Amino acid sequence: MIVPVILSGGSGTRLWPLSRKKYPKQFLRLINETTLFQDTISRLPKSVSDPLIICNEEHRFIVAEQLREIKSKSNGIILEPIGKNTAPAIAIAAMNLLNAKEDPTLLILSADHLIKDIKKFQEAITIASKIADNGKMVALGVKPHNPEIGYGYIEVDNSKKNKYHKIISFKEKPNLEDAKKYLESKCYFWNSGIFVFKASSYLKELKKHEPEIYSICKKSLTKATKDLDFIRLDNKEFQKCPEKSIDYAVMERTKKGVVVPFNGIWSDIGSWQALWDSKTKDINRNVTEGDVVISNVNNSYIYSKNRLVTVNDVSDLIIIDTQDALLVSSRNNVQNIKNIVTKLKKDNRSEAESHRKVFRPWGYYDSIDSGKGFQVKRIVVKPGAKLSLQKHQHRSEHWVVIKGIARITLKDTVFNLTADQSTYIPKGEIHRIQNIEKIPLEIIEVQTGNYLGEDDIIRLEDDYHRK
Repeated sequence: MIVPVILSGGSGTRLWPLSRKKYPKQFLRLINETTLFQDTISRLPKSVSDPLIICNEEHRFIVAEQLREIKSKSNGIILEPIGKNTAPAIAIAAMNLLNAKEDPTLLILSADHLIKDIKKFQEAITIASKIADNGKMVALGVKPHNPEIGYGYIEVDNSKKNKYHKIISFKEKPNLEDAKKYLESKCYFWNSGIFVFKASSYLKELKKHEPEIYSICKKSLTKATKDLDFIRLDNKEFQKCPEKSIDYAVMERTKKGVVVPFNGIWSDIGSWQALWDSKTKDINRNVTEGDVVISNVNNSYIYSKNRLVTVNDVSDLIIIDTQDALLVSSRNNVQNIKNIVTKLKKDNRSEAESHRKVFRPWGYYDSIDSGKGFQVKRIVVKPGAKLSLQKHQHRSEHWVVIKGIARITLKDTVFNLTADQSTYIPKGEIHRIQNIEKIPLEIIEVQTGNYLGEDDIIRLEDDYHRK
């Protein structure tokens, strides 16, 4: 039995400002009408089991909703209280799936990759799973077609003509000179981050090479709790875990590591350059998306979220305009966009982590305007959903219904509001919004007070078990 394990914990800082910590690239519709996360699941062979998902605590409802959208079941959603890289995450998955009767073959996948040759991908998985049945630890290596400096590499022994090659070493993202040498030697593959092995094989090698990771993961899973469809790892134990990738914790050190070549089109969409590469371009090699008008522009990627963007007489630029942030960068140096995000974090700028539109399990809100002592939001509540029963210590709220019917709880009173009707929520009063219709409920909320932070919420009841 093959069980896919989808690792969904990345933050995708190199695709800022579209990708942000609280809504990273794997959950965005960057290539087509579905997200990278959904595409990862949709391309799985029909013969495999339902996937096991490992994600960040704050992404749990995004994962659940995107699974629902494509009508996909899962083998569970494991929540990491903090990211500790891939070795601990895969250990938790292997321990969770391994039992006395079953020793499943794990197919380890990242949630944010682009793979266009699905048939070749599935064929490679079939080959890898048969090799894994014999105790090998398999990495899928992508045959490089250019000296790429944005990917890690795997060095192999290709002296024998087999369906797989023995792993010699893993290489971090190289400089251009080394990347050219790797390409010329024909002894290197791009590291796809896709692995196939038996659950027992991985845990045996992890225990041998990284006993501390093994022990802490086991304790963290033993003390885990179940919450709706989510498995919550023990926070106190998991915090102690060393942060290491599977590459260096296991794959480079085991004697069982091999590479199965994948000769299809693959990308980790790790930069705006990589996304530009994957898109259809006009006659001047431009990619334009949204309300964009250009003149005498070449080799550029220009994106507009919600307004007209005009560009004249430039080349080799990345221009990304979102509702609350604008990025302008040379196309040749987009790997360094992560430095911008680092500076934003240092300055405690919310744009580093959140979009103007923030998704919640009940729907989303869009921060339309704000100033000293006030904030205006557009709130959209999904059919049948409701916010937590809550109160605020520092702010009052005024709600105006724009569309739908809102069932309002205010102190001990419950009443309905329809379009053009409104109500006032004084500071400190218990309240709740519920959508009782089969269409989305839209509300304009005006907040006033001396503090308007999102942490000014005291939840008394919550359908989603949030704190």
